[in-house]
Amino acid sequence: MNTSLNRLAVFSSRVLINQTRYFAKIGSKEHIDGLVKKEKVVLFMKGVPDEPKCGFSNAIVQIFRMHGVKYQSHDVLSDENLRQGIKDYSNWPTVPQVYINGEFVGGCDILLQMHQNGELIEELKKAGIQSALLENALKEEEKKKKK
Repeated sequence: MNTSLNRLAVFSSRVLINQTRYFAKIGSKEHIDGLVKKEKVVLFMKGVPDEPKCGFSNAIVQIFRMHGVKYQSHDVLSDENLRQGIKDYSNWPTVPQVYINGEFVGGCDILLQMHQNGELIEELKKAGIQSALLENALKEEEKKKKK
């Protein structure tokens, strides 16, 4: 009987934890923590990937397209609590913001620099993501070897 009660208590506490995550206030640390850890790559941006609302957000979308990165995006313009919450969460004053494997990477300038110097390919690789740019370069190298 005691074992059944213990199992029930553990189950109940897990349900409560999951409900707390589900009902976390938009923009709260708990809410954002869940968002950045849900997918390998997460972008907080102004607008949506098909319609960015600022040039910096658009630049990151284009970088991700070049690398063939699948990512989850969140439009901070849709909710002021999310917009302020992500700034508080990262202690970074601007949007867009990129997270890889739950870790804050940076904004547009940092991601652009990482793209230009090859660090982004390495960071993606750590997350188990093969960059399409690297993949294409390897294919071209193989073609040259065959000639």
